[in-house]
Order: sequence, then C-alpha cells, then structure tokens
Amino acid sequence: MNRLMCGVALAAVMMSAGMAQADQYLGSYQARISENDKFASDGYRLDTVPQMIRQDRANFHKFGSGDPEDQDDPWFTSQDARARFERLLGKSGVMLGETRNAIANGEPIIQVDVYKNSVRVDIVGY
Repeated sequence: MNRLMCGVALAAVMMSAGMAQADQYLGSYQARISENDKFASDGYRLDTVPQMIRQDRANFHKFGSGDPEDQDDPWFTSQDARARFERLLGKSGVMLGETRNAIANGEPIIQVDVYKNSVRVDIVGY
C-alpha cells in the first residue's frame, strides 16, 4: 500500500511539472479597470470583460490615459498583441465568476498573470 501511495504521488508531481512546462509563466502586471476602460475608443459601451481588460491596455499603451494604479507590461503594447490577449482570455483564460462580476460592475484593481498560452486574472483590490 505504501508503494502504491508513493507511485500515485510521484505521478501527480510529474503531471503537474509537465503542465507547468507546457504553459510558461512570463510575468504579471496590475491595473485598475475603471469606467473609462468599459468604453471602446469610438465611444460605444463594451459587452464583455475580456474587451474591457483589452481596452485598459489600449488606454495605457496607445492613448496614454491609464489609471494611476496601472502598471506597464511588455506583452500588450501592439494592437495585434491586445487582440490575441482578448482571445486568450476568452478561450483559455482563468477568471472566476466573482472576478468577472467585480470588473463588470465596479472598478477593481486586477492582477493579470501572463503565460505563453493563457492568462489568469484576479482581483487584488478596490
């Protein structure tokens, strides 16, 4: 029984190590998602939280109108990179329902953890 438990534990460690290598962590940044980030550049209200987070990066990088809490990032400086970011967040991103609600209905500070093939968004403040 003891050998079986050790084998199961070893398999679990190897699987988690393989998954970690499959999606390499690149870094993170923090930003406030304010009311300004909930509107597209041409003025219409955005429909989804991934669109709002993408607009936050456009406001910061393209328009120079970030919020005081917004941090720089090296990943989403171009329009193409922000479009990919929105797709990743919609498909393989990790974001709890409570995080989505806080962004849609408030002005939280988020942390975005950036991986090679995905992103994770968490609330870190209000």
